[in-house]
Amino acid sequence: MAEKIKPSKDGHEPQAQRSQTLVRGFQIIDAVAERPRNIQEIASVTGLTYSTVHRIVAVLQEQRYLKPEKSRGFTLGPRLIELGFTAYSRVDLVQVARPWLDELSGLTHDTVHLARREGWEVTYLDKLPGARPVEISSRVGGRKPIISTGVGKALLFDEPELVLKQLYEQDGHLLPDGMSQKDWLAMMASYRAGGYSYDLGEDAPSIRCVAAPLRDATGKIIAAVSVSSTMEYMSPARMTDLIPLVQRIAKSISHELGA
Repeated sequence: MAEKIKPSKDGHEPQAQRSQTLVRGFQIIDAVAERPRNIQEIASVTGLTYSTVHRIVAVLQEQRYLKPEKSRGFTLGPRLIELGFTAYSRVDLVQVARPWLDELSGLTHDTVHLARREGWEVTYLDKLPGARPVEISSRVGGRKPIISTGVGKALLFDEPELVLKQLYEQDGHLLPDGMSQKDWLAMMASYRAGGYSYDLGEDAPSIRCVAAPLRDATGKIIAAVSVSSTMEYMSPARMTDLIPLVQRIAKSISHELGA
């Protein structure tokens, strides 16, 4: 059972001691997040004494924040999973991403997009026009083929080759003339390996784009961000230079989503 803490004169637990216990509880939860651990292993990882870990684990188990995992120790309990799903269901992707999209727009002066997948299309969730005198046909709520956009390619990174082949057979006619299935699959493999994707005029001949995927706490790709402009402002060298910036923004948003 949990050890009782002496209350202060006003009947409440001392603030410093209460805060310290809370922090230790979080340390223990973090210690078993990777894999199940027994009391001794938790003590070793956290630097807490065996008796302290035993006392706090008992409380966390009683409140369903931890649960025993057969003979392997303790792991995350159902209450944490419930809270995680509740928090995730309340996430407003556009709201979470907007500060980072603002930063990306300010640094590049180009059009910035946030998009998600809808079948074989992408839907634009947000768009920041940028400061350049450039018109790009996308609009919030609008859709475009997934195969011919930078964000679309980024959203396909986790798909197996069989699915990519099916997509090519369906929408390959939207790609530039002469791009065979073999060439397109090789291009997608290169993008996947690099963690970024381009639009090299597949959607509109004069538009160029650099994109990267967003992942949630499960590691699943749920959206993508991109920087787009005309060829005048998007030389091959500049597109290469933009890759780490777009990836940094995508990783920052993903971190906010729990990745």
